[in-house]
Amino acid sequence: MQYQNSLVWFRRDLRDYDHAALHHALKISKNVYCIFVFDTDILDALSNKADRRVEFIWESVRELKLALQQHGGDLLVQHGKTTEIIPKLANALSIGALFVNHDYEPSAIARDASVKVALAANHIDYHSFKDQVIFEKDEILNLSGKPYRVFTPYRNAVLKKLDDFYLKAYPVDAYTNHLAKVTATALPSLDEIGFKRTNLTDMPLPTGMAGGKQLLADFTTRIEQYKTARDFPAIKGVSYLSTHLRFGTVSIRHLARTARHVSNAGAETWLNELIWRDFYFQILHHNPQLASAHTFSPQFNELAFPNNAQQFAAWCAGKTGFPLVDAAMRQINATGYMHNRLRMIVASFLVKDLLIDWRWGERYFAEHLIDFDFSANNGGWQWAASTGCDAQPWFRIFNPTTQSQRFDPKGKFIRKYVPELAKCNDKEIHEPWKMPSPRQNELKIIIGESYPEPIVDHSAQRALVLQLYKQAIS
Repeated sequence: MQYQNSLVWFRRDLRDYDHAALHHALKISKNVYCIFVFDTDILDALSNKADRRVEFIWESVRELKLALQQHGGDLLVQHGKTTEIIPKLANALSIGALFVNHDYEPSAIARDASVKVALAANHIDYHSFKDQVIFEKDEILNLSGKPYRVFTPYRNAVLKKLDDFYLKAYPVDAYTNHLAKVTATALPSLDEIGFKRTNLTDMPLPTGMAGGKQLLADFTTRIEQYKTARDFPAIKGVSYLSTHLRFGTVSIRHLARTARHVSNAGAETWLNELIWRDFYFQILHHNPQLASAHTFSPQFNELAFPNNAQQFAAWCAGKTGFPLVDAAMRQINATGYMHNRLRMIVASFLVKDLLIDWRWGERYFAEHLIDFDFSANNGGWQWAASTGCDAQPWFRIFNPTTQSQRFDPKGKFIRKYVPELAKCNDKEIHEPWKMPSPRQNELKIIIGESYPEPIVDHSAQRALVLQLYKQAIS
């Protein structure tokens, strides 16, 4: 054995299987301790103390702790500043090495560098591994040795390189006898770390490793329809695994293997989406300035958005007068989730109908999405705002009404989240402001009272936003 005692620090990898850092630690260490830290540097910045993400993490940590106990070990769970706790614990346990999986966000990289320096001062080794992506950093470059800026050639390069080697699992079960035998420790309660219960348990989002396996099993029964069903929010068409990917309660390698082995049009489309996730990670790696609110395309960094605060508030509350936009915003407010097609629609509406800086919307999503992941969120917002890599052209502007008619044709999704419009017929529900007064009276849906009038005129705003972008590139 290379090490007598080692420590595995869990972060975005809350599972006990196919885990790179845990696998490597167990293979070369006699005793492996495990820790998760509820980091106050992160938690103290969250203004909403009823945060679904924290509850999801807490439930997933609880399951991981029980799983490690069943293997004969335990998960030490602490609350405080990670940069202080990890070095202190490593010294107390006479740790020879810390094992982690790579994190790619600049703030996390800085945190890890600080921990590494503190450990080195006490001659403790630091080992980090790729785990949350299929390909990372410089593994996929173009023929000139440069990172890809456009998705399609990146995807083609990935598919050309992808084989069983890159998707092999990191087994854990065969080595669990090396988990350190420790006296079981208590898990701090949500209250003790300063947070409250939410409506998470009322939602169809099971937590932890068991939840991830349950959702994947369900998805594989309908994956064949994914290509056609994924764009319609009223249909159960997507995998609903994004939160589990975000917190590592599922293995990206397992998901990609599943997609490859199923091998139908739906699975190929799903694999394509997993590759998009990798793409945004490598974009962030090569462009860390994105984490400082910079646009990928510099010419759009200072777009002169008017930023009407009242209209932004209406967008946030789901009271814009555009039914599908409002339904989508009410969905995120009520559940912390938003269907991917709707993310594109509401982002385009905020930027190109309301002429509000995409960074405002990016921050709102960052505060409300359970599956918030900086690289994907930033990539999606910059795509919609036409400021990012491989973004939609700046002159391409979604019409919120036609998007509604196309992707929620019978208004089923709208009726769920905008119940005041439920009595409208399938045509009226997309443009309720066009209903004549007698019809409004008949349905008891008075536009401007029961439901807002549209807060902008799409055609007029389209002309304004085109001028805004033209000025930026002239």
